[in-house]
Amino acid sequence: MASRLKALVPEAKIAVAHGQMPEEKLEKVMADFVAGRYDVLVTTTIIQLGLDMPNVNTLIVNQADKFGLTQLYQLRGRVGRGTNQAHAYFLFDKGKRLTPQAYKRLRTIFETTELGAGFGIAMKDLEIRGAGNLLGVEQSGHIAAIGFDLYCQMLAEAVEELKASHAGEIRKKEAKFAPSVALPLAAYIPEEYVSNLNTRLSLYRRLATIERIEETEEIVQELRDRFGALPQPVENLLYIIEIKILAAKAGAESIYTQGKQVVLNPVGGRMSVNTSCQQKYKDAVRVGTRQIRLDTKRLGNKWQEVLEELFRE
Repeated sequence: MASRLKALVPEAKIAVAHGQMPEEKLEKVMADFVAGRYDVLVTTTIIQLGLDMPNVNTLIVNQADKFGLTQLYQLRGRVGRGTNQAHAYFLFDKGKRLTPQAYKRLRTIFETTELGAGFGIAMKDLEIRGAGNLLGVEQSGHIAAIGFDLYCQMLAEAVEELKASHAGEIRKKEAKFAPSVALPLAAYIPEEYVSNLNTRLSLYRRLATIERIEETEEIVQELRDRFGALPQPVENLLYIIEIKILAAKAGAESIYTQGKQVVLNPVGGRMSVNTSCQQKYKDAVRVGTRQIRLDTKRLGNKWQEVLEELFRE
């Protein structure tokens, strides 16, 4: 790459930096470039973190479709750190057919140019790649022990307490109970339904703060007015939020699937169930000493309706 650039621009002073260079040599090359002794720096992704180069105003990333979204965001952050207007060019081979994921990454980095876009980038990266195995049997540590929802809630509370202590305030801790819900439903806001990333993130934040069933009805009406009929993933998302609210009121600690069954774990190991509901569904609803199980195979497509009925009664 450096030789090709030299052939194109013979008068340019070009430096090369990569991770396999001796540390002293690498440090000298970078220092000379920052000092303006070179016009062009050809380098690998070693520059994506920890370097402040305020005099650099142009970045060219070759074969950008092979990079992750977070990498692209970090690389873009290397320019525009001074007073001069900066430009970042993300290139891929002419005529190359991009994968859907690569196209989404490049489209996102193109669209999110506003200050403080890091949170939006991270959420979009999560949306493209998936959340991973946060609660599976391969996971360990605090998240696996208490559940992802509760872990995030505890983390948010800890951050708020630290902020308050730094500001010299005394924050009264409010105990909020939020059962964890993990049901076999595709629950999200599709990009085809709400195309704007910031709008989707705003909706997710609003949905996360809902505490009453009436609020879900209000947001359903708003979504229909703004974006049209609700697709199935959005309906599933709203259903899970409703179940979470009802579960908190009924005293359920967690709801999850185990094979062909939906398992309810009551707080303290006990939760009363309406006898008529048991009689109605017979062996499809089993009440044990510490768990309540719904057989989704016996209930078929009605299992969601039965689960909601169970909590409402």
